[in-house]
Amino acid sequence: MRYLWLAFGWLALTVGLIGILLPVMPTVPFLLVAVWAFARSSPRIGARIMRHPRFGPPIRAWRKRGVVGRNAKIWATTAMTCGVAWSLWLGLDPKIVAVQALTCSAIAVWLVTRPER
Repeated sequence: MRYLWLAFGWLALTVGLIGILLPVMPTVPFLLVAVWAFARSSPRIGARIMRHPRFGPPIRAWRKRGVVGRNAKIWATTAMTCGVAWSLWLGLDPKIVAVQALTCSAIAVWLVTRPER
């Protein structure tokens, strides 16, 4: 089971690193998943991610107090809005866009209600 958690941690870390390069893809949520998986397989790697100078503080804030920074909230809700708008612009099936919009709206409401630093 340890190797499954380790593989899942590396997958989440890889997707998070891709998120650094792609502006609409989140980074920190995938790093949170990676730290969670590494806690079950390789605490040393998880601790190394949490000590990272840029990504460590938001991860530690989330794990300790459930805190999400204001800039992260703004970027996330903006990215979700742009994603729904892009789906509309591409002319996707209105049912698919409606499900996407409802899902993004629910996530945005949840995210905005999280405490800030």
